[in-house]
Amino acid sequence: MEVLYRSTRTPEGTVTASQAILKGLADDGGLFVPQQIPHLDVTMEQLAGMSYQETAYEVMKLFLTDFTEEELKNCIAKAYDEKFDTKEIAPLKKEDGAYYLELFHGATIAFKDMALSILPHLLTTSAKKNHVENEIVILTATSGDTGKAALAGFADVPGTRIIVFYPKNGVSPIQEKQMVTQKGKNTYVVAIRGNFDDAQTGVKKMFGDKELAKEMQESGFQFSSANSINIGRLVPQVVYYVYAYAKLRAAGELAENEPINVVVPTGNFGNILAAYYAKNMGVPIAKLICASNDNKVLYDFFQTGEYNRNREFILTTSPSMDILISSNLERLIYKIAGEDAVKNAEMMKSLTTEGKYEITPKMRERLQDFTGGFATEKEVSDEIARVYQDTGYVMDTHTAVASCVYHKYQEQSGDQTKTVIASTASPYKFTRSVMDALHKDSKNMTDFELVDELSRISGVKVPAAIEEIRTAPVLHDTVVETAEMKNAVKKILGVK
Repeated sequence: MEVLYRSTRTPEGTVTASQAILKGLADDGGLFVPQQIPHLDVTMEQLAGMSYQETAYEVMKLFLTDFTEEELKNCIAKAYDEKFDTKEIAPLKKEDGAYYLELFHGATIAFKDMALSILPHLLTTSAKKNHVENEIVILTATSGDTGKAALAGFADVPGTRIIVFYPKNGVSPIQEKQMVTQKGKNTYVVAIRGNFDDAQTGVKKMFGDKELAKEMQESGFQFSSANSINIGRLVPQVVYYVYAYAKLRAAGELAENEPINVVVPTGNFGNILAAYYAKNMGVPIAKLICASNDNKVLYDFFQTGEYNRNREFILTTSPSMDILISSNLERLIYKIAGEDAVKNAEMMKSLTTEGKYEITPKMRERLQDFTGGFATEKEVSDEIARVYQDTGYVMDTHTAVASCVYHKYQEQSGDQTKTVIASTASPYKFTRSVMDALHKDSKNMTDFELVDELSRISGVKVPAAIEEIRTAPVLHDTVVETAEMKNAVKKILGVK
C-alpha cells in the first residue's frame, strides 16, 4: 500500500515520502502527515525476535513507501551502527516499578540521536530520488538536544550544510559545549538573544519567506528541516516504541496483547506523537501520559481543551522541554479535527495572531488516549534523589519529569498497567542539575569535575560524547538578535 503525505493546512494535494522529507515544512506552513497510518504487517511474536535494525525496517517500510528495500536498509545500516554504545540501540532498564526505555546511547547522548542518525541518509537518498541539483541547507532551531544531534548527523555529509540556532543561556553548559565545538566544514552554530520559541519562530518564518527562497534558489541552495516537524524525524521515532513492546514480550514481561502505558517527557510533542502513531499501527498501548515541566502549556491543554502560550516562559533544569509552542501538536489537532485542514489552519492562525486556540467538545472526546501531568522543579530534583537512593539508578532531569508524573498519575488513578518511561537523555548531559539533586557540593566544582564525580557514584562510565568535548576548542561563537537570524543565514551562505 502506497502512503502519500498531505499538509495539515490544505485539503488538496499530496506528496511522496521522499518529497515530504526534502521539503520539511509544507508550502502553506503546515506539517506533512500520512494520509493513513499503516498497520504493522508482522506479528509481535515475529518482532520479538528481531534486532533494532530489523524492527526499524519493518516499521519504516510502511511509511516510506517510495524507498526501495535496498535504499531503506542502506539508510538503517548507516544510522544504527557503532555510533551507539550498546548493541540493543535502545535498551530497557527495569527500575522502581517501571521500564525505562533508554534512548540516549547514541553519539550525542540524547534521544534525538535515534532519528537524527538516519535523517541525513533519508534526506540525501530523497534528493537523489527527486533529482535535486541544489545544495540542501538544513535550518533548525534547538532547545538543546536536536542541535548537536543534527550537527553530528550532517557533519561533512556531501551536498548538505547545516545551520543551528539555539537560545544563549537557554541550554545546559554541556549542551552548549557540545554544539560550539562541533567539527565539520558544513556546520554552523548561531546563538540568539532570546528563548527557544523565538528561535523556532525565526526558523519557521524563513521557511515561509518566498523572497528568501527565490534568492536561495538563484544561489543554488534549498532549505530543509531537521526539527521534529520533518516527517523524516517522526517516522524513525515510532520504531523504538514498537521495539520496546516487542522486547518486553520477548523477555516474558508481558502476556500476549497485554497493554502498556507510555510516559513521555515532551515539549515539542514529537516524541509522544510517535508513541501515538505506534499505537495506531497496532501496538497495545493504553494511556499516553504527556509529562511537562513548569512550562505546562500541554498539561493545561489536556486539562481544559485550550492551548494558550500567553504566559511566562520559565527556564528550568529540563531545558529541552522549555517550550510554549509545541509544533508537533498540530499533527494531533489535525487528526482529532477529523482531518479537516481548513479547521486546523484556522486554529493555527489563531495561535499565531492571538497566542491561543480552543478545541471543540467533540475533538476533546478524541483525546481519550492521552492524559497530562507536570512536575515542578523541586519535584524533579526530589525524584532524581529518591530513585537513586532507592535503586542506585541515576536519571537526568527530563526523565525525572516523566518518572515523577508517572508516579503521580499512578497514585491518582490507581492504574497498575505496566509502564514504559521514555528516558530521553543521559544524566551526563545535565550533570550540574543532577548532582545538585543528589546533594553533592557542586558550587566549587567545574562541569567536568562533576562528570567524574557522577561516574564514581553511579558506576557508569563517562560517555565518549562527554570525553571528546573536555578539551575541544570552541569553533562557533556567533551571537545575534532574533531579528538578525535571516541575515546571519544569508551571510553564512554568501547569498547577496
